Amino acid sequence: MSQRSVLIVDDDSKLVELLQLYFQKDGFVVFTANDGITALNIAREKEPDILVLDLMLPGMDGWDICRTLRRDSEVPILMLTARDEESDRLVGLEIGADDYVTKPFSPKEVVARVKAILRRTKRTTVKTESVRMGDVVIDLEQYQVTKGGQPVELTPTEFKMLELLAANPGRVFSRLQIVEQAQGYSFDGYERTIDAHIKNLRRKIEDNPREPVYIQTVYGVGYRMAGIPNE
Repeated sequence: MSQRSVLIVDDDSKLVELLQLYFQKDGFVVFTANDGITALNIAREKEPDILVLDLMLPGMDGWDICRTLRRDSEVPILMLTARDEESDRLVGLEIGADDYVTKPFSPKEVVARVKAILRRTKRTTVKTESVRMGDVVIDLEQYQVTKGGQPVELTPTEFKMLELLAANPGRVFSRLQIVEQAQGYSFDGYERTIDAHIKNLRRKIEDNPREPVYIQTVYGVGYRMAGIPNE
């Protein structure tokens, strides 16, 4: 089994060294960067399995790094954010990050979050079927989604959530059920996180995200996938 690799990006050198120590103890190959430009270059050259990315960086901030990588990469991204910057976290999720951890945090928590993300993005079982909803097709074997025959770029978390809902049309999932099944754990603020991911999915697969046909809101409960017959 090949070693997993992580790129840690933060302008706090002591924090980077601490996280590096914990990841190396867990068997990770670790790359580090203290500024945005260096981080982007390393991400493209080394192609790590996951990024641990601070938002506030010199040269190029975490939002721009995330946007740039999402143009041609599905690498999972775990954001590091300040506790009082909820709007920043939501923006990060909307532009393609998979999860976030708020500062101050335990290095063990960061490692656990990264391992959970990698577990849910690893395709250990080959699935041969696909799910079709109108002009949206979810290919479970190729780990791809198309709409009207055109590829739809999803983050690993978005794909997992869509797969969960599409596999259970008509079933209502609470936000807690979605986060536990799609992300493998629950955490403070998970409701806002799920809402941000749902907003992203609607923007990508719905003809009119403001009037969704596929992913429906069940007010006071959660979300469900409409029971649309295959075409």
